[in-house]
Amino acid sequence: MSDQLQRSLDALADPDSTHLLAGIQRGIEKESLRLNEEGKLAQTPHTRGLGSALTHDFITTDYSEALLEFITPVDTNIQSGLETLADIHTFTYQKLDDETLWCASMPCIVNGDEGIPVAEYGSSNVATMKKVYRLGLGHRYGRIMQTIAGIHYNFSMPEAFWDKCWEADGRQGERQDYITERYLGLIRNFKRHSWLLIYLFGASPAVCASFLRGNTDHDLQPFDGDARSLHMPYGTSLRMGDLGYNSSAQKDLTVCYNSLDRYVTTLRSAIMQPHADYAEFPSGQDGNYEQLNDSLLQIENEFYSPIRPKRVARSGETPLGALRRGGIEYIEVRCVDVNPFTPLGLDGEQIRFLDTFLLYCLLADSPDCDEADLARQTANMQAVVTRGREPGLNLQAAEGEQALTAMGQSLLQAMKPVAKLLDAANHESGYCNAVLDQRAKIDDPELTPSARILREMREKDLPFFRLAMAYSQEWAQHFRRRQLSTETQARFNDETQRSLTAQAELEAATDTESFTDYLNQFYDQYNHL
Repeated sequence: MSDQLQRSLDALADPDSTHLLAGIQRGIEKESLRLNEEGKLAQTPHTRGLGSALTHDFITTDYSEALLEFITPVDTNIQSGLETLADIHTFTYQKLDDETLWCASMPCIVNGDEGIPVAEYGSSNVATMKKVYRLGLGHRYGRIMQTIAGIHYNFSMPEAFWDKCWEADGRQGERQDYITERYLGLIRNFKRHSWLLIYLFGASPAVCASFLRGNTDHDLQPFDGDARSLHMPYGTSLRMGDLGYNSSAQKDLTVCYNSLDRYVTTLRSAIMQPHADYAEFPSGQDGNYEQLNDSLLQIENEFYSPIRPKRVARSGETPLGALRRGGIEYIEVRCVDVNPFTPLGLDGEQIRFLDTFLLYCLLADSPDCDEADLARQTANMQAVVTRGREPGLNLQAAEGEQALTAMGQSLLQAMKPVAKLLDAANHESGYCNAVLDQRAKIDDPELTPSARILREMREKDLPFFRLAMAYSQEWAQHFRRRQLSTETQARFNDETQRSLTAQAELEAATDTESFTDYLNQFYDQYNHL
């Protein structure tokens, strides 16, 4: 155990400090495709019964009109956060008629790019910007990639925790700079160890053949005789590999988390400098917008990363501008697959493990990254995505190759004291149990969700689509039977109406400014970062 980790654990073991860990702040963003009765991607518009996708606090859409995104408010209690997510599902099912929410990360039956409607947000400038950004993504990467769903897990430590840490470290420098540096350390460690999350929770080892129709540039194998499903025999999370949220154009974009200034400068350059491959798509010529710009990145969100530093932006402010203004406020974990075996796509045990993992990454030594470190991270992620359950698989470590099983068990062993502190802070034993359950997955890969998916496909003689459809229908019945309290029902009804009114007000205000002027003012902010 490192000296820094031991010092941190000793400090937090003090009775006056342990309780601070009960204040971890979490938020969940969960995506789900809407399906019609045949199990195909819904072609219907976002229902008015769910309010405005532009302004609703809890229910929006991501790339496609059919890709719902559910957002929970920041919460310090795991159970109440999950209850809120369940309430959002329940309310949504009240409005879906005969449609169903898809329960997996890799999509249902899709009919090529032409069968994937891009999300609509109205006629305001901010709505137009969201639509044009998505049109640009479709041109650059294909619309079909944008139907892949995931879960984003937002995590931050309470202010009182930072007060204690800053004080213990001698109050050196500005408090917010100290917090930012600690979160950057968390991110660097996360990047080193995130392969473990992919192994433990990856749940996308197979895809419906319709996802790859016309695409032969892959290494997937037919799962069944008539190739209705394709898979990687030892794969864990195809969503995190070359089929998913990766971009060949971004392969040479080296984003460094050694300093906030370096991070902001690198992404700003990618947003401001034209990229020849994208010049063919209109970006405002004669008023025609098929993308926001012709740079490597249209905006920061286009950078595909398993983790992001975040700060809540002010109205109209760029994400990079928010970070430059106030430093890192929280981090967003983006590598979590939707688990088809749970109604919500994740559960309390997984959240407890994520908290333990992230707190370990925060407390442990985190040296700056160099090129060799980045190369190991890339190699390990690729190996675990495609071959994570392969017997005898070795990963890259600074000391040379090591067995995945040995590296995994070593990491889990190092996390045990962190789990004990979290249990003590929350007066429970769930954190230690969550770590123990993950140790069993290291010992037996068949316990992982990715292995279970392939096993059930084989045992039930079902292609991926049929297996995921069966679970989707099971969870649909679960939420259709579930009742909301009177207060919760009223809260969602009120938010639906409020969001519609807010969208109408935005559209009325847009009459005074052209979209081109709006976009120019937005991008001008990057000149002053």
